[in-house]
Amino acid sequence: MSIKKAVIPCGGCGTRFLPITKAVAKEMLPIVDRPCLDYIVDELVDSGIEEICVIVSPEKPEIERFYTENRYLTARLLSAGKQELADALNRYETKARFTYVVQEEAKGSGHALLYAEEFCAGEPFVVSNGDDLMVADRPVTRQLIDAYERFGKTVIGVQRREPPEIYRYGVIRVVEDLGKGSYAMDGIAEKPKPGETLASNLASLGRYVATPEIFEYIRKTPWAANGELQFTDALNLLAAERGAVAHAFEGKRYDIGDKLGSLQAIVELALARPDLGEAFRAYLKGLDLSET
Repeated sequence: MSIKKAVIPCGGCGTRFLPITKAVAKEMLPIVDRPCLDYIVDELVDSGIEEICVIVSPEKPEIERFYTENRYLTARLLSAGKQELADALNRYETKARFTYVVQEEAKGSGHALLYAEEFCAGEPFVVSNGDDLMVADRPVTRQLIDAYERFGKTVIGVQRREPPEIYRYGVIRVVEDLGKGSYAMDGIAEKPKPGETLASNLASLGRYVATPEIFEYIRKTPWAANGELQFTDALNLLAAERGAVAHAFEGKRYDIGDKLGSLQAIVELALARPDLGEAFRAYLKGLDLSET
């Protein structure tokens, strides 16, 4: 089945970015002049996704507002002769068909995905974390969809990480090397403790293709001690019973939920822009870092 739907969970509080996230959703924090979320939307659309369900908390109306027509602003731009800018804003509103579902309480990623079950309508779908930004020549989501089309199983996007960094992630338990960057797996060791023997050096990094039975596994996943229902725990159950595939994608991942990761994305993506790169590079070269 061709995959045309994606879910982006955006219900978290963004506590690592307080105080700005008291007023602005962390997914809407800017990478220069575009929100991080919009880079993720572009990745999905460039991968063939046509419908996107965004799961939001009641405190994040700005996400829906960004992808909804603002007739007043459009009229102001047109009256000022700024046709190109008005057309550019319209392209944001028409990138995909958006559905918004409100998660009243933040009770974990698995709990959030249950809100999207009706939207998914029994079809396989993509899950993209709202604070994981991927930059690749070929969209990361497209790479995972290709792996799904090869094997017909749930696919988890991974990359190799070494200690101590890998202890921050879910680590894949590999059963077999399937070739072309894909691995049969039977589970995920979530954030192992430093010093533990690692099942592999493949870390789960925020992109998935889920088969519809994932909802069955979410419902039978035990609630964690912190009162949350985690998507990773449900994936672990599914992989143990039905098997799954880890696919090592090509590209660079920025953790936008982390302050350093956000700064790295801003700097590197600004340097890559034709309108800013040259001047920004000259500015950085001219900085006297010894005085900071």
